[in-house]
Amino acid sequence: MLVPPLLIALLATGCRSEVALSADDERVQVITTTGILRDLVSNVGGARVAVSSLVPDSADPHSYEPSLRDVRDVVYADVAFSNYLLLEEQAVIKALDANLRDGVPNISLAEGAVKYAAEIIPLVEDVSLDTIWLGMRVRGTGAAQGANRSSDVLLSATAADGPGRVLAYLTESFGNPAFYVDSKDGFDAANGYRDDTATLPPDAHTHMSWAFTKPGVYRLTMRAQLAVTPDTAPVPLGEQVFTFAVGVDPHSVPGMAGAGVLNSGHADITVDLDERRLYLFADPEGSGEANQQVYDPASTVIEVPNKALLEVPGDRRFRFLGRPGTPVYQLPQAVLGKHVHGEIDPHLWQNVRNAISYTELIRDTLIGVDPAGATAYRANASTYIRELERLDTYVRDTVARIPASRRHLVSTHDAFGYLGQAYGIQISGFVTPNPATEPSLADRRRLTETIRNLRIPAVFLEPHLAARSTTLTEVAREQGLRVCPIYGDTFDREVTSYAQMMRFNADSLHDCLATDT
Repeated sequence: MLVPPLLIALLATGCRSEVALSADDERVQVITTTGILRDLVSNVGGARVAVSSLVPDSADPHSYEPSLRDVRDVVYADVAFSNYLLLEEQAVIKALDANLRDGVPNISLAEGAVKYAAEIIPLVEDVSLDTIWLGMRVRGTGAAQGANRSSDVLLSATAADGPGRVLAYLTESFGNPAFYVDSKDGFDAANGYRDDTATLPPDAHTHMSWAFTKPGVYRLTMRAQLAVTPDTAPVPLGEQVFTFAVGVDPHSVPGMAGAGVLNSGHADITVDLDERRLYLFADPEGSGEANQQVYDPASTVIEVPNKALLEVPGDRRFRFLGRPGTPVYQLPQAVLGKHVHGEIDPHLWQNVRNAISYTELIRDTLIGVDPAGATAYRANASTYIRELERLDTYVRDTVARIPASRRHLVSTHDAFGYLGQAYGIQISGFVTPNPATEPSLADRRRLTETIRNLRIPAVFLEPHLAARSTTLTEVAREQGLRVCPIYGDTFDREVTSYAQMMRFNADSLHDCLATDT
């Protein structure tokens, strides 16, 4: 196995603790992104494989940053498995793609499992917000420019004209805001507009909060570039001006007579890699991606109505918007926290039938890498699939024993859509429907009303996210509710396998929802 000399030198300076993968091990060396995938591979590969995951147990795959030790495992891998569909932090995918040896199979299970009858569902977002929610999106593959999933799309604000300040930012889950556009200090061409740039992978979109400090008409100039690799010059993709009517009549914008108005549903400032241009991609009715269409920014006004006028909250983290109590026009992001994703919910394994599809794809991939082990891989996979079929029945039967009126899941992480669809659990709520601001008394009141109206006896937290879920736990305590564990993306010391995780979740749902005790 040949390892690049430069990387050998880097590895020599890093952590010397032993790793799972090795050039001296005769077994097939497998790297996965998450512990859940590691467990599936172990069940199929058995004694013929050595498998390690980039994201350690108890870590969040959405935000984990790989270490040099992680890179060392990638270098020795004979095959790699990621979930993808933008589940993993982009740095994890880049570490995988950049350090695998030439010719090593690199399998995206969520995408590939569709050929094995995996069922996929679109991400469900909150369309009940009273104003438009505006994000940023990348469409197309950019294959003509040599782009791949490790490439970056740079969407930069280069100028803004209006009566006040305009900001675009993401509110991390119960954390500090991260800024992508801020007109307060101007736009610096000398550093490539670095301070006013959002970076997205191909075929992704991110939710964004927008704030305007004064009413009037704003025009924001955006440009896009494609960085195919870190070492190549960015490819220009175009520039466009986007117009906002903030607290004023959107049909009376100077120079835009007869323009269309976007004032509801979901819209994105969109970079099209294949057409090399920017436009608005919107679904004004909020009824899903199938109804989204292209709008020309030159003849479209984005309305920020007077009902979007809010007061700056008292928390110091939001002082960038002004003094507490200062009025500000705000379009909220539509989901909690920094969450860049694609159009398909990536948490397929929460439906055990999808884990069976993953298993079949893993089996066939290992046979391709190690034909001599075909008989063993087929036998192991058959045994494991029978176990998963029993597991699917167990989860279904356990959830079915919960009275239908009590099958409501309130949590802090949008990871259970497949669980809900497959086993009849209603995903009923999160901490706050408006995460662009610190959860307010009104947000707490709405959460409390939801719990009371549905007579929800318990709320659910993933153990590794519990420290960031103070609002939900406080409301639960005030209402005398149980706070129960549920596992979404990762294992810990208590739950160490996929089958154990799904049984635990089914039991936890039943024990906490079926009765009041």
